[in-house]
Amino acid sequence: MTATLPPLDPLLHQPARTQLVAYLSGRGEATFSELKRVLGVTDGNLGAHLGKLVEAGYLATGEATGGARAQTVYALTAAGRIALAEYVARLSALMALSAGDESAAEMNLAADGRT
Repeated sequence: MTATLPPLDPLLHQPARTQLVAYLSGRGEATFSELKRVLGVTDGNLGAHLGKLVEAGYLATGEATGGARAQTVYALTAAGRIALAEYVARLSALMALSAGDESAAEMNLAADGRT
């Protein structure tokens, strides 16, 4: 039996965006400045990635006050958390296939709700 390769979310299958959503998944929320520092990207690059993720409904924005000025904060939405979990499950399925373990790949896809 030949396993079907799981499709990867093209929005998350970009290194900076993968790192961004993974960081927010563990952190909860972060400001633009914090994300820029952690990811080591330029303002323009980060702004473009954040814009795509917000537009897709994977991130929500808010305002953090308490400093000298209000800052925009970003957090994963429920849809973003689901997308990240599916992305990780599909990567795991691909890794199982690369090891020749089709049954593990099928289990990962079943857990993902794809089979």
